[in-house]
Amino acid sequence: MPDQDLHSGGEGASVRTIARSDVAALAAGAAIFGTGGGGAVQTEQLAVEMAIDEYGPVSVVPVAELTDEDAVIVMSAIGAPSVGIEMLTASGQTDTIVREVERITGRRMTAVMAAEIGGSNGVAPVGWAARLGLKVLDADGMGRAFPQATMIAMNVAGLPSEFAVMSDAIGNVSVLRPINLAWLERHARALTVASGAISLGAHYVLTSRTAPGAVIEGTVSRAVQVGRRLLAAAEPVAELADELGAQVVVSGKIIDVERNTEGGFTRGSVTVEGVGPDRGRLTRVEIQNENLVIIEDGAVVASVPDLITVVDSETGEAVSTELLRFGQRVSVLAWACDPLWRTERGLELAGPRAFGYDLDYVPFAAGVAGGLR
Repeated sequence: MPDQDLHSGGEGASVRTIARSDVAALAAGAAIFGTGGGGAVQTEQLAVEMAIDEYGPVSVVPVAELTDEDAVIVMSAIGAPSVGIEMLTASGQTDTIVREVERITGRRMTAVMAAEIGGSNGVAPVGWAARLGLKVLDADGMGRAFPQATMIAMNVAGLPSEFAVMSDAIGNVSVLRPINLAWLERHARALTVASGAISLGAHYVLTSRTAPGAVIEGTVSRAVQVGRRLLAAAEPVAELADELGAQVVVSGKIIDVERNTEGGFTRGSVTVEGVGPDRGRLTRVEIQNENLVIIEDGAVVASVPDLITVVDSETGEAVSTELLRFGQRVSVLAWACDPLWRTERGLELAGPRAFGYDLDYVPFAAGVAGGLR
């Protein structure tokens, strides 16, 4: 199991409560960590604000403060982000999942953890927790967003998933007992496609004994911290890069978007033509729900598991893959992933070859001219 000191969500004060006034910052930060995936945050931001208006602020608990009485349900939306814009979560869908998990485990859930801090999947659990009267764990399973069930910190740590519960927008509930997360991904993806390419699921229950060392800690606080700085920034892209320790690989306009929804994923690529100091450069970003690889002049600039985010060049706000459009002025940022993903097991699960790219992972290092190594 990886050392716990690998699982840091970054420096900064911990968030202990999420009030309505914190949601915009959480959404902005989660969108950045979404690396293009996890779903667009705008709708979930509104949903969470409404939930807090009705049920009150949500308590945020660090992993170190979990007690023997706590049981943390790990939840997320599953499917193609492009479909998630049009198909919203049904009322009571999360309650159905939690009640089924409680029936299976015989334990009352006390907290919710986002499977991924990136995108809407990093924002929605706060609203779910508000409606369910639960806390939110200051952690997640990725430190970013990834498209497949296998690509989660608990799997890197060797923590088995004994069951999964899925629910779709019209009320179907499925209980899966996969032999491993690879089989969970296959079955859950098939059910998701049958449900219109979007559904909700829970596939881990964590405790004070199993969570330490098996999650990425502090990521809810980190997302709020990043979002606050971004929203207050006078020069958003530059200040965002500074906050993240990232490099602005290229700034320009989108001249080509290829995007298809297939097999429960949004797949394709986007090409950015440099402007200003980057004039004459053509940079392509490969996507599968998330931004996976940056290629320029036939060379790999950055790749998963390092983080690649496309942001609006004026506002610094992340642009999710399903919202990329021809003519947009964007900047492409890249920065280092959590050290967990640079371990042998982490790269096996979420390195370039896990996505079908025939290339070796080279750790991205900001500050190299042009982003090329």
